[in-house]
Parts: sequence; structure tokens; C-alpha cells
Amino acid sequence: MAWQQLHLQCKKTNVDLAEALLLESGALSIMLDDAGDQPLFEPLPGESPLWDEVVLTGIFDATTEQGNRQALEQLSHDIAAQVDASRTWLSAVEDKDWEREWMTHYQPIECANNLWIVPEWLTPPNPEATNIIMDPGLAFGTGYHATTRLCLDWLTNEDLQDKVVIDYGCGSGILGIAALLLGARQVYAVDIDPQAVLATKQNAERNQVDERLLAFLPEEFNDYCAENEVIPVDIIAANILAKPLIGLAPYFATLIAVQGRLVLAGLIESQTEQVIDAYQPYFTLDPKHAFTTQEDHHWQRLSGTFTG
Repeated sequence: MAWQQLHLQCKKTNVDLAEALLLESGALSIMLDDAGDQPLFEPLPGESPLWDEVVLTGIFDATTEQGNRQALEQLSHDIAAQVDASRTWLSAVEDKDWEREWMTHYQPIECANNLWIVPEWLTPPNPEATNIIMDPGLAFGTGYHATTRLCLDWLTNEDLQDKVVIDYGCGSGILGIAALLLGARQVYAVDIDPQAVLATKQNAERNQVDERLLAFLPEEFNDYCAENEVIPVDIIAANILAKPLIGLAPYFATLIAVQGRLVLAGLIESQTEQVIDAYQPYFTLDPKHAFTTQEDHHWQRLSGTFTG
């Protein structure tokens, strides 16, 4: 089956109306994309921020009356007038095995010190390496983002043997799983997103470390800590965003042992000093801050030792 795509660009204030008109006209699905180059950082649950200028793409079955090219040309004209679209265009898409198609974009990744991230449907290139088997489709943390790689590289250079680790903002659970495969004794994974908690548990099972990894929502973790001897822990890894990292500084200080180690990521260069200021009352930060560039942003990694 072939498909036709109707694309239109409009302001974000008109997106809801444009979506409704496309669906009423027979669109099977709709995609939203940035019409310019406006970054949107990871939102909190329940938030759905949009770019100022949005490209909507409605997908239509080309074999139906409403999905043929002539009908879509008329439809694009009609909708454009109602949503004040700045441009519209059509494109054809050949049918594919879409379930397999998205998998082709993921390949094994070699990190530092013989640590590999391997999609679950592929064979590890080096069976003797430390291989993290992941489903990259469930939550943030596939290993492809620069901030995840910065944290993984840091973990491979730390002494994790028999350590207790908190992976705060765990996403897919990749950092906590890596810590266990690298010698940690216990990991507590925490995230505000229930989907991330589920993904972490499932990925822990894939890597056969689920008996040593417990995943929680924040309030569940606090309750667990109150009822069990969890803290102080040896290491905290937090790959989230600068604003929550700043707010979490005093909380992290209550969780970690003196001389415990901390790694932070998810911040861009312009946010580094604010995060440093928030953590210096509690942690002695390492003088060298690792960084890398991805998507035109200089992503930073901070690490340090809790001094009490």
C-alpha cells in the first residue's frame, strides 16, 4: 500500500485546529515537527511544549478517495486558509515493513573501556565485552545521546566494586544497569515518569540484573528509604536537566556517604556555573569537566566527591 503525506506549516496557536481538520478529512496519523531550529528540552510529564512554527504532516491512504493526490491538493488549499498556513506541500511514501524499519537506525555502540550498548535484536559484536542489552524504544537513555555517553564513560573509570548506586532520572535504566554490570552491588533507580520506571525494570530483566535493581517513582523511593536502611549510598548518577539538578543538590547531599561520588549530566555549557554554585556547598567538584558537542549544543558533565 502506498501513502500520501500532506504537509503544512503554521503557528503553534493553530496546531490544534489543523490537527482536527486533518483527522476529519481522513488522516490516519499526524506528525509534528519543528519548522525552524528551535530547541525544546525534555519536558516534565504532562507537559507538551511546541515550537513557535510547526510543520504538521497528515498521512493518508493513497488508495482511498480522500487520499488521492487531487483530493489532497484541494484539502491543503482549504485547510491552509483556515489555519493561516504559510506553506503546504504533498509527498508520497512507499510502504515498508515499518516494524523493522525503525530498528535499522540502531546499531551497537562502543563506549569507553570495552563497554557496549547493544539493541536487543542484535548480536553483540564482542561477546567478551561488557554488553548492555537495551530496548531503545521505551524511555530516554539509549546511549545515542551525548549526555548518556558522558555518564557511561565516567562510570567505566570509577571503582564500582560492591558499591551502592542511585540512578536518579533513570529513563531506560541504562546507567544503573551499567553500574551493576561493572561491579556495583545494588542500584536504586528513580524517575518521575512511570513509563521510565517500567522501562528500567524491563531492561534490568533483559540484562539479568533485576534482583539487584529496584526502580521507583520519587515518592515511592522516599517511602522505601524511610522503611529500609538504604542511605547513605556510595554513588549518585543523575542525567536530567539543569533546573531539576540545581533543586536536587541539598537532597542528594542527604543520600550520599562522605567521600561518596557524584556524576551530573544533561546541562549545556551556559548552565554549568549555576549547577556548580548549587553543588559546591556539599561537594568538592573535580577541576576538569568533560564535555561533548551534539545537536549544536556543548553538553557538560560534572563530577565530584561529597564532603559533608
